[in-house]
Amino acid sequence: MILSTPQTFVILIVVTAATIITRFLPFVLFKNSGTRNSFINYLGKVLPFSAIGLLVVYCLKDINFFKHTSGIPEMVSVAFVAIIHYWKENTLLSIGIGTALYMILVQLVFV
Repeated sequence: MILSTPQTFVILIVVTAATIITRFLPFVLFKNSGTRNSFINYLGKVLPFSAIGLLVVYCLKDINFFKHTSGIPEMVSVAFVAIIHYWKENTLLSIGIGTALYMILVQLVFV
């Protein structure tokens, strides 16, 4: 199905509005809660670790260790992310470098 230009534009506007609403709605709803709401503080402490754990499980779930080179790029990248994060303590840097290393390994080394 090929969409017309107005249909594509409407879809982009709706998706953009939905994304903006879901990003800013928590700030609007909890703007006066601040540090007084212990549940929000608890979620702020545990959700980042939960999200990282979920991403690790999702990324490594399809590894087949019975194939010759399967899992090597993933394991090297995970180890590299852990080392960089422990060394620099910068999440964005460690994930970015780990992703770049994984892409290099998958596309150039383990072809």
